[in-house]
Amino acid sequence: MKKIFLILSTVALMFSTQTTTAQDNSMDIVDIAVSVDDFSTLVSALKAADLVTALQGDGPFTVFAPVNAGFAKIDTNTLNSLLAPENKEKLSAILTYHVVAGKVDAAAVGAALEAGNGKAELTTLNGATLTAVAKDGGIYLMDQSGNYSKIAKTDVMASNGVIHIIEDVVMP
Repeated sequence: MKKIFLILSTVALMFSTQTTTAQDNSMDIVDIAVSVDDFSTLVSALKAADLVTALQGDGPFTVFAPVNAGFAKIDTNTLNSLLAPENKEKLSAILTYHVVAGKVDAAAVGAALEAGNGKAELTTLNGATLTAVAKDGGIYLMDQSGNYSKIAKTDVMASNGVIHIIEDVVMP
């Protein structure tokens, strides 16, 4: 009974979560990110890692996009160092850890969580594993170090995929 309640509450949360007002299916993932003020740090990082063109491609992609407050939790010196040209490869590895090939919408995540008893593994573009976890009445991403980032908003549809907004940067 507890398992059924967890699954139902997880799916209900995912479908009741608001989407951003920038949603426009004619815009690609980068266009949407640029149009949302709370993604300005993400956009700067995408530019520094030279990933803008890749995320403007056909896709489809699923992007777990951290908001500015998530990047602000990273030490300022560390973040500035990651944005430096000499750390482009490391920054690219972190950012591609936030991207999954294919369009994985909230319904697909919910189905995977149900099939996986509250956990679902996602293979990211950098080849590492990110785990979606149903806990505390929400859906979280767990990175390889065991740190969690809450999925705050789901299903921001783009012409080349979908964006799910997360509260923290996840690290490979």
